[in-house]
Amino acid sequence: MLSFSFAFIFLILGFVFYSKYVEKVVGVDAERKTPAYTQNDGVDFLPLPTWKVFLIQFLNIAGTGPIFGAILGVLYGPAAYLWIVLGCVFGGAVHDYLSGMMSVRSKGQGIAEIVGDQLGTAARMFMRVFTLVLMVFVGAVFVTSPAGLLAELAGEGSLFSSQTFWSCLIFVYYILATLLPIDKLIGRIYPLFGAALLIMALGLLFGIFVKEGAMPEISTAFHNHNANPKAMGIFPGLFITIACGAVSGFHATQSPMMARCMKNEKFGRKVFYGAMITEGLVALIWSAATIKFADSLNVDGATPYEKLLNVLTGNGEHSANPALLVNMICQTWLGKIGAVLAVLGVVAAPITSGDTAFRSGRLIAADFMHYKQNKIYKRLILAIPLFFVALILMQVDFSVLWQYFGWTNQTLSVFTFWGATVWLARNHRNYGITLVPALFMTVVCTTYILLAPIGFNLNYNVSWISGCIVAVALLIYFLYWKQKKLSISK
Repeated sequence: MLSFSFAFIFLILGFVFYSKYVEKVVGVDAERKTPAYTQNDGVDFLPLPTWKVFLIQFLNIAGTGPIFGAILGVLYGPAAYLWIVLGCVFGGAVHDYLSGMMSVRSKGQGIAEIVGDQLGTAARMFMRVFTLVLMVFVGAVFVTSPAGLLAELAGEGSLFSSQTFWSCLIFVYYILATLLPIDKLIGRIYPLFGAALLIMALGLLFGIFVKEGAMPEISTAFHNHNANPKAMGIFPGLFITIACGAVSGFHATQSPMMARCMKNEKFGRKVFYGAMITEGLVALIWSAATIKFADSLNVDGATPYEKLLNVLTGNGEHSANPALLVNMICQTWLGKIGAVLAVLGVVAAPITSGDTAFRSGRLIAADFMHYKQNKIYKRLILAIPLFFVALILMQVDFSVLWQYFGWTNQTLSVFTFWGATVWLARNHRNYGITLVPALFMTVVCTTYILLAPIGFNLNYNVSWISGCIVAVALLIYFLYWKQKKLSISK
């Protein structure tokens, strides 16, 4: 309990103090007009109230990541607390804030164009393809997971127990949310979804302190409790499993969307950094609630982690099912009314990331094609291919899809961190705030794809040493570039 409490407080203090330092490094000009006014098109660029911008940003980035990712990530032990706290304060929140503010300063451009401006033409072309692929992954993942949960809750023997039925319904909503002006649908329903998600988190937070069960402390942090711990160690497994809630490249595709609706630069710290800290708190609550609930289950002779594995795998099934555990915790801890609110929050979170993933995909394509989106048929032309590919990906097993999404997601964060580092260096600001997480995530993502069965399936030592070599090589190149640039400027 002490470890969780300290972690919770540290996240809040991170926003109170470190976010102000990051804001100072970036610099804020409250007199500069934002893209919401300079590029206003009544569809994607338009000023919205700051509280709505915050809620939309929070729900865009939340998804199932801080819930499902935290549930699966706690199997790596209390090390999950450390990653959520340190990753969020010094990595993820900085990542989200920089990607948002760079967009504000570049007329609301998407992350592919922003990174391309900093890292060059090759990076721009790669990012255009890579971000579109990620958006389709997110859209597919965030149809599958809420549809599965809704079917699970409906029970057997009815139309509503069909995952296909819910998938179709969610997809219809995605089409509307992708095509309509942002204030017509997203801007109106997000406050309801946001309230449900936050009420759910508060209910679980209360349960953490009053319900039965124990939570391991940080003294047992570095031990892998997964069913096959040798298959993927804490490094890099934990840092891919828990993305949303710590560091997530997907967020860099969402921050520019809200940069197009923010009324003033001075709100960036609350909207971008603040939304990420809020998501970190949600992830921390779910990780703690998961292991405490598992410990309360009556299974003789089993550790909390063994009990958790039994629930996740359905006592023998191969693929983990976090949705099942979500339902169990909500029903047991929060009662009927609380469970409805909690499940609404859990279902709303992925849906409100999936809809903006497709919307963001449309905007990414529009940016590099210079294709105006003021007419609905123009928006439809860009959205249809994204929907088609997502429908194909939805046929892939969720656990496999999640692994590919996890690596793709974190790899995007690497490019965003390096792009932000160059941007800060060009503007003669402290680039260390993004350089350190850029190096760390470079090692994580390189190691994972070399090690994982979905990648090259190499030896562990070969994988992490290769990851370090890639990071060092990029650092040397960056320092060389910086020195050369400074010499030219003199």
